[in-house]
Amino acid sequence: MRYRKLGSTGLDVSAICLGTMSFGGATGRTHVWGYDEEASRPFIKAALEAGVNFFDTANIYSYGRSEEIVGRALNDFANRDEIVLATKVHGQMRPGPNGGGLSRKAILTEIDHSLRRLGTDYVDLYQIHRWDYKTPIEETLEALHDVVKAGKARYVGASSMYAWQFSKALYLAEKHGWTRFVTMQNHYNLIYREEEREMIPLCADQGIGVIPWSPLARGRLTRDWDTSTARSETDGFGKVLYVDEDRTVVERVAEVAKARGVSRAQVALAWLSSKKQVSAPIVGVTKLQHLQDAVASVDLELTAEEIARLEEPYQPHATAGFV
Repeated sequence: MRYRKLGSTGLDVSAICLGTMSFGGATGRTHVWGYDEEASRPFIKAALEAGVNFFDTANIYSYGRSEEIVGRALNDFANRDEIVLATKVHGQMRPGPNGGGLSRKAILTEIDHSLRRLGTDYVDLYQIHRWDYKTPIEETLEALHDVVKAGKARYVGASSMYAWQFSKALYLAEKHGWTRFVTMQNHYNLIYREEEREMIPLCADQGIGVIPWSPLARGRLTRDWDTSTARSETDGFGKVLYVDEDRTVVERVAEVAKARGVSRAQVALAWLSSKKQVSAPIVGVTKLQHLQDAVASVDLELTAEEIARLEEPYQPHATAGFV
Protein backbone atom coordinates (compact mmCIF):
# COMPACT_ATOMS: atom_id res chain seq x y z
CA MET A 1 0.00 0.00 0.00
CA ARG A 2 1.10 3.54 -0.70
CA TYR A 3 0.31 6.46 1.58
CA ARG A 4 -0.31 10.08 0.75
CA LYS A 5 -0.80 13.30 2.65
CA LEU A 6 -4.44 14.26 3.04
CA GLY A 7 -4.42 17.49 1.10
CA SER A 8 -2.02 19.97 2.67
CA THR A 9 -2.29 18.42 6.13
CA GLY A 10 0.41 16.30 7.74
CA LEU A 11 -1.94 13.32 7.94
CA ASP A 12 -0.92 10.16 6.08
CA VAL A 13 -3.73 8.13 4.52
CA SER A 14 -3.71 5.01 2.39
CA ALA A 15 -4.12 5.72 -1.33
CA ILE A 16 -7.43 3.87 -1.12
CA CYS A 17 -10.20 4.69 1.36
CA LEU A 18 -12.71 1.97 2.21
CA GLY A 19 -16.25 3.28 1.85
CA THR A 20 -18.81 1.58 4.08
CA MET A 21 -22.25 2.55 2.77
CA SER A 22 -22.90 -1.12 1.89
CA PHE A 23 -22.39 -2.20 5.51
CA GLY A 24 -25.63 -2.20 7.45
CA GLY A 25 -27.72 -5.14 6.40
CA ALA A 26 -31.47 -5.01 6.86
CA THR A 27 -31.45 -2.46 9.66
CA GLY A 28 -32.56 1.07 8.91
CA ARG A 29 -31.93 2.26 5.37
CA THR A 30 -31.90 -1.01 3.47
CA HIS A 31 -29.91 -1.62 0.29
CA VAL A 32 -30.46 -4.95 -1.41
CA TRP A 33 -26.74 -5.02 -2.18
CA GLY A 34 -25.76 -4.34 1.43
CA TYR A 35 -24.36 -6.70 4.05
CA ASP A 36 -25.13 -7.35 7.68
CA GLU A 37 -22.42 -7.22 10.34
CA GLU A 38 -21.23 -10.81 10.00
CA ALA A 39 -20.76 -10.42 6.24
CA SER A 40 -19.22 -6.94 6.52
CA ARG A 41 -16.44 -7.66 8.99
CA PRO A 42 -14.25 -9.76 6.62
CA PHE A 43 -14.01 -6.83 4.20
CA ILE A 44 -12.80 -4.50 6.94
CA LYS A 45 -10.27 -7.06 8.15
CA ALA A 46 -9.01 -7.72 4.62
CA ALA A 47 -8.64 -3.98 4.00
CA LEU A 48 -6.55 -3.60 7.13
CA GLU A 49 -4.38 -6.54 6.14
CA ALA A 50 -3.81 -4.89 2.75
CA GLY A 51 -2.56 -1.74 4.44
CA VAL A 52 -5.70 0.40 4.21
CA ASN A 53 -5.81 2.80 7.14
CA PHE A 54 -8.53 5.17 5.88
CA PHE A 55 -12.22 4.33 6.48
CA ASP A 56 -15.24 6.46 5.59
CA THR A 57 -18.78 6.14 6.88
CA ALA A 58 -21.73 8.46 7.69
CA ASN A 59 -24.38 8.72 10.34
CA ILE A 60 -27.10 8.30 7.71
CA TYR A 61 -25.75 4.98 6.35
CA SER A 62 -28.34 2.49 7.53
CA TYR A 63 -29.27 5.13 10.13
CA GLY A 64 -26.17 4.53 12.21
CA ARG A 65 -25.83 0.81 11.67
CA SER A 66 -22.80 1.24 9.41
CA GLU A 67 -21.01 3.27 12.08
CA GLU A 68 -21.71 0.54 14.64
CA ILE A 69 -20.36 -2.21 12.38
CA VAL A 70 -17.27 -0.24 11.40
CA GLY A 71 -16.57 0.81 14.98
CA ARG A 72 -16.75 -2.71 16.40
CA ALA A 73 -14.65 -4.20 13.60
CA LEU A 74 -11.90 -1.60 13.91
CA ASN A 75 -11.88 -2.03 17.67
CA ASP A 76 -11.40 -5.78 17.21
CA PHE A 77 -8.95 -5.77 14.32
CA ALA A 78 -6.94 -2.54 14.51
CA ASN A 79 -5.01 -0.13 16.68
CA ARG A 80 -7.12 3.04 16.85
CA ASP A 81 -4.04 5.26 16.75
CA GLU A 82 -3.12 3.82 13.34
CA ILE A 83 -6.56 4.34 11.78
CA VAL A 84 -7.91 7.41 10.00
CA LEU A 85 -11.64 7.27 10.66
CA ALA A 86 -14.08 9.57 8.86
CA THR A 87 -17.80 10.05 9.21
CA LYS A 88 -20.37 12.55 7.98
CA VAL A 89 -23.32 14.60 9.27
CA HIS A 90 -26.35 16.15 7.58
CA GLY A 91 -28.94 13.46 6.85
CA GLN A 92 -32.29 13.24 8.61
CA MET A 93 -31.68 10.81 11.47
CA ARG A 94 -35.00 11.22 13.27
CA PRO A 95 -38.48 12.44 12.28
CA GLY A 96 -39.51 15.93 13.26
CA PRO A 97 -37.55 19.16 13.69
CA ASN A 98 -33.81 19.14 14.45
CA GLY A 99 -33.45 15.53 13.37
CA GLY A 100 -30.99 16.42 10.61
CA GLY A 101 -29.23 19.28 8.90
CA LEU A 102 -26.24 21.33 9.95
CA SER A 103 -27.53 23.56 12.74
CA ARG A 104 -25.42 23.92 15.85
CA LYS A 105 -27.87 21.72 17.72
CA ALA A 106 -27.79 19.01 15.06
CA ILE A 107 -24.00 18.93 14.76
CA LEU A 108 -23.30 18.87 18.50
CA THR A 109 -25.93 16.17 18.97
CA GLU A 110 -24.91 14.00 16.04
CA ILE A 111 -21.18 14.00 16.74
CA ASP A 112 -21.89 12.47 20.14
CA HIS A 113 -24.20 9.85 18.63
CA SER A 114 -21.59 9.00 15.98
CA LEU A 115 -18.82 8.66 18.55
CA ARG A 116 -21.00 6.38 20.66
CA ARG A 117 -21.82 4.16 17.70
CA LEU A 118 -18.20 4.09 16.51
CA GLY A 119 -16.95 3.32 20.01
CA THR A 120 -14.27 6.01 19.94
CA ASP A 121 -13.52 9.33 21.61
CA TYR A 122 -12.86 11.13 18.35
CA VAL A 123 -13.05 10.89 14.59
CA ASP A 124 -10.14 11.92 12.45
CA LEU A 125 -12.29 13.59 9.80
CA TYR A 126 -15.78 14.98 10.40
CA GLN A 127 -17.53 15.98 7.19
CA ILE A 128 -20.67 17.83 6.25
CA HIS A 129 -22.47 15.44 3.91
CA ARG A 130 -24.21 18.16 1.90
CA TRP A 131 -24.78 21.93 1.98
CA ASP A 132 -27.61 22.96 4.31
CA TYR A 133 -29.63 25.69 2.63
CA LYS A 134 -31.71 26.22 5.78
CA THR A 135 -28.82 26.98 8.14
CA PRO A 136 -26.36 29.88 7.89
CA ILE A 137 -22.98 28.50 6.96
CA GLU A 138 -21.44 30.61 9.73
CA GLU A 139 -23.44 28.64 12.30
CA THR A 140 -22.28 25.37 10.81
CA LEU A 141 -18.63 26.39 10.65
CA GLU A 142 -18.51 27.64 14.23
CA ALA A 143 -20.15 24.44 15.49
CA LEU A 144 -17.61 22.33 13.59
CA HIS A 145 -14.82 24.46 15.04
CA ASP A 146 -16.15 23.76 18.54
CA VAL A 147 -16.27 20.02 17.79
CA VAL A 148 -12.57 20.14 16.91
CA LYS A 149 -11.67 22.26 19.94
CA ALA A 150 -13.55 19.80 22.16
CA GLY A 151 -11.26 17.04 20.86
CA LYS A 152 -14.07 15.15 19.15
CA ALA A 153 -12.63 15.56 15.64
CA ARG A 154 -9.11 16.12 14.35
CA TYR A 155 -10.04 17.66 10.99
CA VAL A 156 -13.19 18.74 9.18
CA GLY A 157 -14.18 18.19 5.58
CA ALA A 158 -17.03 18.81 3.16
CA SER A 159 -18.85 16.86 0.47
CA SER A 160 -20.63 17.55 -2.83
CA MET A 161 -21.59 21.20 -3.29
CA TYR A 162 -21.04 24.05 -5.71
CA ALA A 163 -17.54 25.52 -5.85
CA TRP A 164 -18.86 28.96 -4.89
CA GLN A 165 -20.32 27.47 -1.71
CA PHE A 166 -17.07 25.75 -0.79
CA SER A 167 -15.11 28.92 -1.53
CA LYS A 168 -17.45 30.91 0.72
CA ALA A 169 -16.99 28.41 3.55
CA LEU A 170 -13.19 28.52 3.23
CA TYR A 171 -13.23 32.33 3.24
CA LEU A 172 -15.48 32.58 6.29
CA ALA A 173 -13.43 30.06 8.26
CA GLU A 174 -10.28 32.06 7.59
CA LYS A 175 -12.01 35.35 8.38
CA HIS A 176 -13.27 34.16 11.77
CA GLY A 177 -10.33 31.95 12.72
CA TRP A 178 -12.45 28.80 12.65
CA THR A 179 -11.16 25.33 11.74
CA ARG A 180 -10.85 25.10 7.98
CA PHE A 181 -12.08 22.32 5.72
CA VAL A 182 -9.18 20.13 4.58
CA THR A 183 -11.02 17.76 2.24
CA MET A 184 -13.69 17.67 -0.45
CA GLN A 185 -15.56 14.40 -0.93
CA ASN A 186 -17.13 14.87 -4.33
CA HIS A 187 -18.63 12.96 -7.24
CA TYR A 188 -15.71 12.41 -9.58
CA ASN A 189 -14.84 9.62 -12.01
CA LEU A 190 -14.08 9.00 -15.68
CA ILE A 191 -17.75 9.31 -16.61
CA TYR A 192 -18.50 12.39 -14.49
CA ARG A 193 -15.74 15.02 -14.67
CA GLU A 194 -17.71 18.23 -14.21
CA GLU A 195 -15.77 18.80 -10.98
CA GLU A 196 -12.72 19.60 -13.13
CA ARG A 197 -14.32 22.86 -14.23
CA GLU A 198 -14.30 24.67 -10.88
CA MET A 199 -14.12 22.44 -7.81
CA ILE A 200 -10.87 20.61 -8.54
CA PRO A 201 -8.99 23.82 -9.47
CA LEU A 202 -10.31 25.45 -6.30
CA CYS A 203 -9.09 22.52 -4.21
CA ALA A 204 -5.69 22.65 -5.91
CA ASP A 205 -5.38 26.36 -5.19
CA GLN A 206 -6.43 25.99 -1.56
CA GLY A 207 -4.52 22.80 -0.75
CA ILE A 208 -7.67 20.73 -0.25
CA GLY A 209 -7.47 16.94 -0.48
CA VAL A 210 -9.99 15.39 -2.88
CA ILE A 211 -11.50 12.05 -1.82
CA PRO A 212 -13.99 11.16 -4.58
CA TRP A 213 -17.09 9.10 -3.98
CA SER A 214 -18.37 6.69 -6.65
CA PRO A 215 -14.93 6.46 -8.31
CA LEU A 216 -16.20 3.53 -10.39
CA ALA A 217 -19.46 5.26 -11.33
CA ARG A 218 -21.50 2.83 -9.26
CA GLY A 219 -19.82 -0.05 -11.06
CA ARG A 220 -20.54 1.27 -14.55
CA LEU A 221 -16.82 1.49 -15.30
CA THR A 222 -16.23 -2.15 -14.36
CA ARG A 223 -18.67 -3.91 -16.71
CA ASP A 224 -20.27 -3.71 -20.15
CA TRP A 225 -22.70 -0.83 -20.40
CA ASP A 226 -25.85 -2.95 -20.79
CA THR A 227 -25.03 -5.31 -17.93
CA SER A 228 -27.35 -4.93 -14.96
CA THR A 229 -26.84 -5.80 -11.31
CA ALA A 230 -29.03 -5.95 -8.23
CA ARG A 231 -27.80 -2.49 -7.32
CA SER A 232 -28.27 -0.91 -10.75
CA GLU A 233 -31.82 -2.25 -10.90
CA THR A 234 -32.82 -0.79 -7.53
CA ASP A 235 -30.59 2.29 -7.18
CA GLY A 236 -32.85 5.19 -8.11
CA PHE A 237 -30.19 7.78 -7.30
CA GLY A 238 -27.64 6.08 -9.51
CA LYS A 239 -30.02 6.06 -12.47
CA VAL A 240 -29.95 9.86 -12.71
CA LEU A 241 -26.16 10.19 -12.62
CA TYR A 242 -25.14 8.73 -15.99
CA VAL A 243 -26.45 8.73 -19.54
CA ASP A 244 -26.16 6.52 -22.63
CA GLU A 245 -23.55 8.83 -24.14
CA ASP A 246 -21.18 7.63 -21.40
CA ARG A 247 -21.01 4.20 -23.04
CA THR A 248 -17.94 5.12 -25.10
CA VAL A 249 -15.91 5.97 -22.00
CA VAL A 250 -16.76 2.57 -20.54
CA GLU A 251 -15.62 0.92 -23.77
CA ARG A 252 -12.31 2.80 -23.64
CA VAL A 253 -11.72 1.57 -20.09
CA ALA A 254 -12.31 -1.98 -21.32
CA GLU A 255 -9.83 -1.50 -24.18
CA VAL A 256 -7.05 -0.18 -21.94
CA ALA A 257 -7.70 -2.89 -19.35
CA LYS A 258 -7.51 -5.63 -21.96
CA ALA A 259 -4.30 -4.26 -23.42
CA ARG A 260 -2.74 -4.05 -19.97
CA GLY A 261 -4.04 -7.41 -18.79
CA VAL A 262 -5.69 -5.91 -15.72
CA SER A 263 -9.27 -5.38 -14.58
CA ARG A 264 -11.37 -2.42 -15.64
CA ALA A 265 -11.69 -1.34 -12.03
CA GLN A 266 -7.91 -1.07 -11.73
CA VAL A 267 -7.75 1.18 -14.80
CA ALA A 268 -10.56 3.48 -13.65
CA LEU A 269 -9.06 3.85 -10.17
CA ALA A 270 -5.53 4.30 -11.53
CA TRP A 271 -6.83 7.17 -13.67
CA LEU A 272 -8.15 8.90 -10.55
CA SER A 273 -4.94 8.27 -8.67
CA SER A 274 -3.02 9.95 -11.50
CA LYS A 275 -4.72 13.23 -10.61
CA LYS A 276 -2.45 15.20 -8.30
CA GLN A 277 -5.23 16.62 -6.15
CA VAL A 278 -6.82 13.22 -5.40
CA SER A 279 -5.65 11.93 -2.03
CA ALA A 280 -7.67 8.70 -2.02
CA PRO A 281 -10.77 7.55 -3.91
CA ILE A 282 -13.46 6.11 -1.64
CA VAL A 283 -14.14 2.56 -2.80
CA GLY A 284 -17.18 0.57 -1.72
CA VAL A 285 -16.91 -3.21 -1.82
CA THR A 286 -19.39 -6.07 -1.84
CA LYS A 287 -16.97 -8.73 -3.11
CA LEU A 288 -13.41 -9.48 -2.07
CA GLN A 289 -12.34 -8.97 -5.69
CA HIS A 290 -13.49 -5.35 -5.46
CA LEU A 291 -11.03 -4.74 -2.65
CA GLN A 292 -8.24 -6.64 -4.40
CA ASP A 293 -8.71 -4.56 -7.54
CA ALA A 294 -8.67 -1.35 -5.53
CA VAL A 295 -5.44 -2.28 -3.79
CA ALA A 296 -3.81 -3.40 -7.06
CA SER A 297 -4.74 -0.10 -8.74
CA VAL A 298 -2.38 1.77 -6.43
CA ASP A 299 0.62 0.31 -8.27
CA LEU A 300 -0.81 0.70 -11.78
CA GLU A 301 0.65 3.72 -13.56
CA LEU A 302 -1.09 4.73 -16.77
CA THR A 303 0.85 6.31 -19.62
CA ALA A 304 0.03 9.78 -20.89
CA GLU A 305 -1.33 8.18 -24.06
CA GLU A 306 -3.61 5.86 -22.10
CA ILE A 307 -4.91 8.74 -20.00
CA ALA A 308 -5.62 10.80 -23.13
CA ARG A 309 -7.47 7.88 -24.73
CA LEU A 310 -9.59 7.39 -21.63
CA GLU A 311 -10.47 11.07 -21.40
CA GLU A 312 -11.04 11.83 -25.10
CA PRO A 313 -14.69 10.62 -25.46
CA TYR A 314 -15.98 12.46 -22.37
CA GLN A 315 -19.39 14.10 -22.74
CA PRO A 316 -20.38 17.11 -20.59
CA HIS A 317 -23.05 16.45 -17.95
CA ALA A 318 -25.57 18.50 -16.09
CA THR A 319 -24.53 18.89 -12.46
CA ALA A 320 -25.34 15.60 -10.74
CA GLY A 321 -24.81 14.07 -7.33
CA PHE A 322 -26.10 16.81 -5.06
CA VAL A 323 -28.85 18.74 -6.89
